[in-house]
Amino acid sequence: MSSRNILVLISGNGSNLQALIDASLNGELPAKISWVISSSSTAYGLERASNASIPTAIHELKNYYKDIPKSDKKARSDARKKFNLDLVNLILNDKKNGKPDLIVCAGWMLILSPDFLAPLEKAKIPIINLHPSLPGKFDGINAIERSYKAGQEGEIDEGGCMIHKVIQEVDAGEPLVVKKINVVKGESLESWENRIHQLEHVAIVEGTIKALQELI
Repeated sequence: MSSRNILVLISGNGSNLQALIDASLNGELPAKISWVISSSSTAYGLERASNASIPTAIHELKNYYKDIPKSDKKARSDARKKFNLDLVNLILNDKKNGKPDLIVCAGWMLILSPDFLAPLEKAKIPIINLHPSLPGKFDGINAIERSYKAGQEGEIDEGGCMIHKVIQEVDAGEPLVVKKINVVKGESLESWENRIHQLEHVAIVEGTIKALQELI
């Protein structure tokens, strides 16, 4: 399994990418992070990858929306589709780093549409995603803020994060790893967020290992 190649998709700070890098270096993660693609040219995760001598690429949606007014929904939809298809082609046809065995979304902030998912499913490349909420709770954006508010208002008594398989329905794929924390009344949002991030760094490694094991 050590010959497996992982592609990591990021959008920001890359702390979960760092957890994967550290696990790969210490032998806990039995695979190579072959390269990293970021949806933002300013993502600090790119520097983390560079520091670990991992090749990187930047694929920014804003370049596809350039000069298209928000009112032109058809043109923006077409541009988004081209963004997705170009990303697939980038992944499947990369000669230098090779086709990945597994794609890990570690803080990738864009929804992966059927245009992107279908070709990868055909190529038999599984995708997993980190989502900062429990299964079936707070799917989509701002999950940490929404779960915090629900906890402080007494609607839930626990939160957490999961690593799940990516399917067309957003954050609805089969969970591979689930980590939980209890709600603490009066806790700050910053504290709640920090506790979830600590869980994420463990979950991303465990989930990636589990996904790799399923490839055997």
